[in-house]
Amino acid sequence: MDADTHSSPRRLPRPVLVWSGIAGAALLAFLAWNQLKPQGLPPGIASGNGRIEATDIDVATRSAGRLKEVRVKEGDDVQAGQVLALMDTATLQADLQRAQAQLRQAQDAKTTAAAVLAQREQAVQTALAMVTQRQAEVNLAGKQLQRTQDLVDKGFVSPQKLDEAQAQVATAKAGLSAAQSQVAEARTGVTATRSQLVETDSVIATAQAALARVQADIDDSALRAPRAGRVQVLAAQAGEVLASGGRVVSLVDVGDVYMTFFLPETAAGRIALGTEARLVLDAAPQYVIPARVSFVASVAQFTPKTVETTAERQKLVFKVRAQIDRSLLERYRQQVKTGMPGMAYVRIQPDAPWPDKLAIALPTQAYDKPAASGPAP
Repeated sequence: MDADTHSSPRRLPRPVLVWSGIAGAALLAFLAWNQLKPQGLPPGIASGNGRIEATDIDVATRSAGRLKEVRVKEGDDVQAGQVLALMDTATLQADLQRAQAQLRQAQDAKTTAAAVLAQREQAVQTALAMVTQRQAEVNLAGKQLQRTQDLVDKGFVSPQKLDEAQAQVATAKAGLSAAQSQVAEARTGVTATRSQLVETDSVIATAQAALARVQADIDDSALRAPRAGRVQVLAAQAGEVLASGGRVVSLVDVGDVYMTFFLPETAAGRIALGTEARLVLDAAPQYVIPARVSFVASVAQFTPKTVETTAERQKLVFKVRAQIDRSLLERYRQQVKTGMPGMAYVRIQPDAPWPDKLAIALPTQAYDKPAASGPAP
């Protein structure tokens, strides 16, 4: 058989095969990177990194005292007005009873003063009636004196009768004067009693104010949530003695959540309040959360106070806050976490389109259940 016919196929040298494989792998890697590399943002979109924050609220004591009971634990969701803790009110209850007794005493004093005033006003009326009677007696005695004088002048009666008539007039006038003095005395008593009555009103008002103050302290001993939120920290336990203003519970308002981030001056200067924004958290990059700009700082930060050149002005950084809608937060209340880092994207041109990767994407359920560890049944 011919040797050429039976010779084996010609093979490429081994180094050529190696370099060919490397080139193919590099080509595939380049194509994959080119396909999967993140696309740049459109010119009308700016971004900055930040953290999710929320409004913190400290619930503290108004007066010093002993903490009697704590009704919540860390992580609990609470509603506005819900009682979070109770202070011991034994001393305040004693103060309340004393204030109530003082109020009743003042009210009784007013009742007594009112009764005395009515009695003395009646005494004035009685004295006035006596004055009227005495005045009538004076008038009668005067007429009798005049008649007696006429009779004496005509010689029908002796002058002794004239003396008797004059004495009766003097006696009647003295009685009138005494009655008038009684009226003045009764009126003075009325004036004094009215002053006492006004004083009792002041005493009652003071007692009522003291009672209201003690009652307010008792009401404040029930520490209530000023707004709906989530318990973050229990700063004190039952039995502890706290000073005035001692912190007991720290809440975070999960309905007031925002991300604070920083943008350069060229971007921040083109943002208005209410501008649409999108948030992407590092822990859940598959979700894109809608938000709106609620704050843009008017003063630059992290830069010198004096900026001379255009190049330096580009380094100005302004704080921006993107607020998440309260209704959206309420829907995903159980998933709201503060302190989570992420990226904020904001429109700096009103008509700038959002790229596909920043299309709003939210969980389909309000609360994502953890995946089962075992195989599906």
